[in-house]
Amino acid sequence: MSSNGQHPAVRFRDVVKHFGDFTAVKGISFEVPAGSIFGILGSNGAGKTTSIRMLMNIFKPDGGTVEVLGSHVSERMKPRLGYLPEERGLYKKMRIEEMLRFFGHIKGRDDAFLQPRIDRWLDSVGLAGWRKRRVEELSKGMSQKLQFVTTVIHEPELLVLDEPFAGLDPVNRDVLRDAVLAMNEQGTTIVFSTHVMEQAEQLCQELIMIHHGEVQLSGSVDDVRRAEGRDAAHIRYRLHAGKDLQGLPGVIAVTDHGNEAELTLEPGTDANALLAALLERAEVRRFELRAPSLHEIFKRVAGAEAS
Repeated sequence: MSSNGQHPAVRFRDVVKHFGDFTAVKGISFEVPAGSIFGILGSNGAGKTTSIRMLMNIFKPDGGTVEVLGSHVSERMKPRLGYLPEERGLYKKMRIEEMLRFFGHIKGRDDAFLQPRIDRWLDSVGLAGWRKRRVEELSKGMSQKLQFVTTVIHEPELLVLDEPFAGLDPVNRDVLRDAVLAMNEQGTTIVFSTHVMEQAEQLCQELIMIHHGEVQLSGSVDDVRRAEGRDAAHIRYRLHAGKDLQGLPGVIAVTDHGNEAELTLEPGTDANALLAALLERAEVRRFELRAPSLHEIFKRVAGAEAS
């Protein structure tokens, strides 16, 4: 139980899952604080989706225990949960409003509860003018937003999202991000998996990083970054002709994004000497020292698989 006397929203204790001779999850333990946004991070095949499916009682663990909302996960708990899987599907011949009502009824909500929420959600995700249209008429981005609304229309206590932003354009990604943040502000616990570290850095209050079915790092974003014990220089620059970023003093790794780069530093690196060396090679528009990004940390944890 947490320090405020509240059960964690999710608790995994020494959870193991086998598929034949392959062990997908190798004794992982973690807790999701109630009311938090919690990230399960890792590359494809790390064990994220398997863990989420055990959380949702789709898979049974072969060892250890999974608790959700203070008790062992069960079918009767499903109305309190919302789950958006990575592999998604909608009833293409149904009309949008009809389908939202259908999913709300499955979760035990009546029309008096659902109608104002259908109206509000369709308006907030930009689908109010499409409520009488069939799902098959929607674009991919519209369909993804609708899938999200079907997941939350009953107002779950715990919302579980598997790669929720995959394939979305920046505008629709922001729409869903804002919706997730608004639900969390109203008290919903959010668990989401992603292999995109920047999304976790922006959204998560707590996280675990899984690699080959094992938890490699856990804690708040700041905890995980501090645990690395290294600094990074984040720069925005334009190289002079014939110059590059290799061999800079005190730099042990470079993640180059073109006009921006993250330089991982040896402990004790002289920032002034580094900046002077950079100015010989480039026009430097920004130079900032801070803890390494989650992306850079994960590259060190996962090695070549994360590159």
